[in-house]
Amino acid sequence: MNILFVMYDQLRFDYLGCAGHPHLPTPNFDRLAARGVRFTNAYAQSTICGASRMSFYTGRYVSSHGASWNGFPLRVGEMTLGDHLRALGMGCWLIGKTHMKADAAGMARLGLSPDSVIGARQAECGFDVWVRDDGLWGEGPDGFYDERRSPYNEYLRSKGYPSENPWATFANAGLDEAGNIASGWMLANADRPANIREEDSETPWLTRQAIAFIDQAQAPWCAHLSYIKPHWPYIVPAPYHDMFGPNHVAQAIRHEIEREDPHPVYAAYMDNAIARAFQREEVRAKVIPAYMGLIRQCDDQLGVLLDHLERTGRMEDTVIVLTSDHGDYLGDHWLGEKDLFHDPSVKIPLIVHDPRPEADATRGTTCDALVESIDLAATFVEIAGGKLPDHIIEGRSLLPWLRGERPDWREFVISEFDYSPTPQCERLGLAPRDARLFMVFDGRFKMIHAEGGFPPMLYDLAEDPLEFRDLGRDAARKAETGRLYDMLAQWGRRLAQRVTVSEDDIRAMRGRSRRRGILPFLVDGSEVPAELTERYRGPAPGRFVGE
Repeated sequence: MNILFVMYDQLRFDYLGCAGHPHLPTPNFDRLAARGVRFTNAYAQSTICGASRMSFYTGRYVSSHGASWNGFPLRVGEMTLGDHLRALGMGCWLIGKTHMKADAAGMARLGLSPDSVIGARQAECGFDVWVRDDGLWGEGPDGFYDERRSPYNEYLRSKGYPSENPWATFANAGLDEAGNIASGWMLANADRPANIREEDSETPWLTRQAIAFIDQAQAPWCAHLSYIKPHWPYIVPAPYHDMFGPNHVAQAIRHEIEREDPHPVYAAYMDNAIARAFQREEVRAKVIPAYMGLIRQCDDQLGVLLDHLERTGRMEDTVIVLTSDHGDYLGDHWLGEKDLFHDPSVKIPLIVHDPRPEADATRGTTCDALVESIDLAATFVEIAGGKLPDHIIEGRSLLPWLRGERPDWREFVISEFDYSPTPQCERLGLAPRDARLFMVFDGRFKMIHAEGGFPPMLYDLAEDPLEFRDLGRDAARKAETGRLYDMLAQWGRRLAQRVTVSEDDIRAMRGRSRRRGILPFLVDGSEVPAELTERYRGPAPGRFVGE
């Protein structure tokens, strides 16, 4: 089998037709959901892009791999999907974004040249690269946000867009009435069409890259098709810019009670610039239709891709996974972007289509098991025919659920957020090591532990499914917080760092030294089988006579 691992950046779990969105048709997401399983309780390991992606790529929790913020390098030597799959005879390729920064210091310490095969893979999350473009080509007084080459910008220049940075001046900007740049960085411009031919915008460009890869690929392969959208800047080319309007914008999921004596960390986030922007209804009225347009474009391009797979017969030998690295608040809970752990931020869409007959019984169904993003790495290893290295990969294979089985499963999910680089950390007067949040969710109760001496946050999603009332300081709920803290402690005791020796290795070690002649603490040798002492019995080879 092949694996097409498709990730959309910042796609909310509930902004799909098959997930019940009332105004956003997504016929191609729905088309794949009808052929596979849609997991309705899937959670990201972090709500920040880089940290979440590194968990997808390693199959490990954020505190295990350590790359807990954008630009925090994944340490050299960390095992990734590419390492696991290539050992099983499956290629592992990148098409699009990873948001990964190489551990240059670690590579230099070990003498790994970035120009070598192993060095290049270390610098690219273990992937071989078909095309990498992280899609944030911002430019300011101190230069570019991303200093690498942009294949997408090169493509745009080759198509005649007259700019040194057409990503910023065409793909993510419109025109105002005077013909000036109307940048997508300004939310007031979100309702304008991007000044670019639709076929040249980021999503169709990356779809064509994926098709080119698939047409030449030698099976078996895993291709990580990682789209840049619907991540901000919130601007989309015609005809998608006006497919939706303010009348399609749902009322914000927020309540005044959330602003009454909020948790200090929550209060800091509700008062940042992003949240203040999304608390304005005129902003939501422009941004959310653009966000919906970006998703509709993603859906149309998924249709292009699925049609190509069907025409070429690849649907029959390719497992397809659709997911996202995290969600987007869009003004819900008085917040914008992501970061905290309400469902619009931490819950992710996940659709898996396995064409093999073993999955026929679950086609078109949903699964409400508690799933973590790290489960995909475990699933991919099993698809490739390997045995799960559970001393390294901390996730669990989803294949039993796809086959209609009821496996012994986890009781809770975990997500982590390190906000040490943010203004919120400074505002709260925290040392960087204390600016950390941990979410534990058991399917009903969601608790967030905050380092730095803060009380926990607690939500009861049975009584309060929209997560308005924080019960963390309610004395009557101490039993629930205690139970959830026990779960967090159980998770904290996991075996996370013994990654060089597996359970099977340990079992094989037992008794090995005895069979190689290391026999301490015997009284007369009768305690062990005679074959173990054979070398130490019998006539002496002679008597040593000293000088």
